[in-house]
Amino acid sequence: MTCSHIFAKEYLHTFLYTISEVHVIGRSFRWLWTASGLSNVGDGIAVLGVSLIAVTLTRSPFLVSLAGAAATLPWLLLALHAGAIVDRHDRRRIMVMASWGRAGVLAALATAAWLGALSLPVLLAGALLIGVAEVFSDTSAQSVLPMAVPRDRLDSANGQLIAVQTVGNNFLGGPLAGLLILIGPAAVLGVPALLYAVAGLALCGMRGRFQVEAPSTRSLRTDIADGLRYLRDHRVLRALAAFAGVLNFANAAYFAVFVLWVVGDGSRVGLPAAGYGVLTAALAAGAVTGSLLAGWLARRAGQVRTLLVADLVNSLLLLVPVLIPTPVAIGVTAAFLGATNAVSNVILVSLRQRLIPEDLLGRVNASYRLIGMGTTPLGAAAGGLLGTYAGLPAVFCAASAVCVIAVLLVSRAVSTRSVAAAEEASDRPSALHPA
Repeated sequence: MTCSHIFAKEYLHTFLYTISEVHVIGRSFRWLWTASGLSNVGDGIAVLGVSLIAVTLTRSPFLVSLAGAAATLPWLLLALHAGAIVDRHDRRRIMVMASWGRAGVLAALATAAWLGALSLPVLLAGALLIGVAEVFSDTSAQSVLPMAVPRDRLDSANGQLIAVQTVGNNFLGGPLAGLLILIGPAAVLGVPALLYAVAGLALCGMRGRFQVEAPSTRSLRTDIADGLRYLRDHRVLRALAAFAGVLNFANAAYFAVFVLWVVGDGSRVGLPAAGYGVLTAALAAGAVTGSLLAGWLARRAGQVRTLLVADLVNSLLLLVPVLIPTPVAIGVTAAFLGATNAVSNVILVSLRQRLIPEDLLGRVNASYRLIGMGTTPLGAAAGGLLGTYAGLPAVFCAASAVCVIAVLLVSRAVSTRSVAAAEEASDRPSALHPA
């Protein structure tokens, strides 16, 4: 039996295991999982598709970059407000409205493309509106999950969601966008519009209560302040938020210049551009495997130990492209980087869902993600500057060192005992002053 046959067989088993787990967790989760898969295929098509269309409208690198900036800007502007709104209203309904909102925006853009009236300003405005909907949808999704599945199933449920998100974005969405652009911009924009519309319908199949029992009636500013204060005063969550911010900063610096080390005749590895796509696929394949194994690993070794070991291994693997700059070594490393990163993400999301009281989940999650995601553009800029003046190996070694130090520091604040105590405290409603 060839390696490809063994690989295909293992992934068939993984797929069947995923389906069985999704079925066991419950009806509401099945609909949430289905909607997430459809939405993430739409995300993969839309994100790459908007960039591909932008290139046909302008050749300016700055103007093309605005497409990505427009989609992510709402996270900086609206994340905290979205968290407060999610804690006041039905979280499933917000996700349905966000899905149908994205469907409507993309359908309008597809119509403009069909009529030959699509311009760059219109495309950027559409990307901005899609980004606004994504902020509300993602914040609601992380807050609705603990209301849809039993507490002891959170690790498994998050693993299934991250797996289907990775498959949708990386394995299906991106390649589909490349095929649809051959048909035309209207197809690139119209297909994800249809996927979002169907995802909204799937969410309507969820049954249960998805709104807190006593939503706040105070001002949004007061609610946002409560979320920020809770995160500030919670020793474990505060440490994890800072930890995520540092890791994202270092990894953004690393991968901002990684392609220069790997791709092209003048690079150290000399990989062709098509080979970089294989590395991306290896990273995604590892992420799917890691997301499905995360719950099992956490049950066997403990969630805190699994988290710290996964992040430590991930941090040390960043040195491999410098020490062994060969395509095979980097390909294997990419798979393990994807796996360890997915394990860490599943456990971190599950921890937040356990540690944050239900009535504060949206606000604190939004505050946490603002810190975690806010360091990404800063890290990318820092990686470019350090690579320019000190060389690419300096960027890779510095990123690895920063991540290792971050793991060692967070292990002092986040332990099995501190997490257990925090979980017990989170069972109290409206715990605005955590121990």
